[in-house]
This record gives sequence, C-alpha cells and structure tokens, in this order.
Amino acid sequence: MWNEAAASKMKPMDAIAISLAQAKQDHIQLTIQEEKARLLNFIRQFVPRVEEAEDIMQDVFYQFIIGYDDIRSIDKSTSWLYRVARNKVIDSFRKKKPQAFTDMLSPQASDEDGPLMLEEILPRTDALPDEEVVREMIWAKIEESLDELPTKQRAVFVMHEFEQKSFREMSDITGDTINTLLSRKRYAVLALRKALRELYDELKGH
Repeated sequence: MWNEAAASKMKPMDAIAISLAQAKQDHIQLTIQEEKARLLNFIRQFVPRVEEAEDIMQDVFYQFIIGYDDIRSIDKSTSWLYRVARNKVIDSFRKKKPQAFTDMLSPQASDEDGPLMLEEILPRTDALPDEEVVREMIWAKIEESLDELPTKQRAVFVMHEFEQKSFREMSDITGDTINTLLSRKRYAVLALRKALRELYDELKGH
C-alpha cells in the first residue's frame, strides 16, 4: 500500500501509475467477489461435480486477471466472464470424447444405437478459424435446441446430463421405466446432433 507522504515524493506520472494499478486491482477483486457465487451456479447447471465446476471457475478468473487490460468496464467484465465460462464448459465436454466437425456429416445412427451423452456429439473447434465465435454458436444452438425438445425428453436430458442423476433415480422420480427414459435421452441427444449438423452446414455454406 502507498500513502500520501510517499506519493508526495514521487513524480506525478509515477503516482498516477500506482493509483491506476490500485484501481485495477480493486476492480478485479470487486468483480470476483460479486460474481463468484453466480458464476459458480451458472457453471454447475452444466457441470454438476462441485470440484470440476470450481476448477473451471478458477480458470475463468485467472484468464480474467491476466486479460483484464482488454476489458474496459464492469458490464464488459460480467459478459466476458460468462462467455469464457460457457466456452470452457464446452471444452470440458469436448475433451472427454472429441468429434471432428467434419465427422458430423456421417450418416445418422439409428435410434437404438445412437449417441446417449452430450460429450459424444460435441465437435472439436480447435482446428477452425474463429474458434471462439464457433463455440459461441455451438452453445447458442444447444440452448435453442433444448428449449425446442419435448418436455419429457428435455427433463430426462437435464436430469441425466446436468444433474448427474442415474436412470434408476430418474425412474424412481418419474415412475417411468428405465428403458423409456433411455429412449427419451437418446432422442434428445439425436435431436441435438441434428441441430449441430445443421449448424455445420450453415458454416460450410459461408
């Protein structure tokens, strides 16, 4: 910390630099303090394991600190945090079982042997130009497609994928058989894959 006596011995530009550095640190600390709980809750919608969600959050805040000079306002800071969090959640899924974007043109599997998990259909974006923009589009397409799913399919998808409930637990909650729930989850994932394939076609056409 610096005080007025010390500042009086400094050149004006030195004092201004220290003042600006302190203001920057204060803003960073305030932003982290105010957004920590909300950001963690946001991440946990998609990453239910607390430890993994906290790791992602810490990574987001680290990126925020080192990249702060490119962020100029509180509003920009907040939107930046959530944008980076969304990207890192997508990355966390993709790294489990990445799929090349071009592979999405392959024939769609039948309902019986189609993909069951979100991580099975998320494409890699690291080899694409404008990677961050594409990841934003993927996330938006997933959210849009989830909203369009039939209620029961969406409920099973959310409980299994985001809340980490087993099919046995979901069966106890809903009263439906495990096979019925498996079928609904698979239909939901197939619908999401179809939406992502449409996104790929749109990108390919540009």
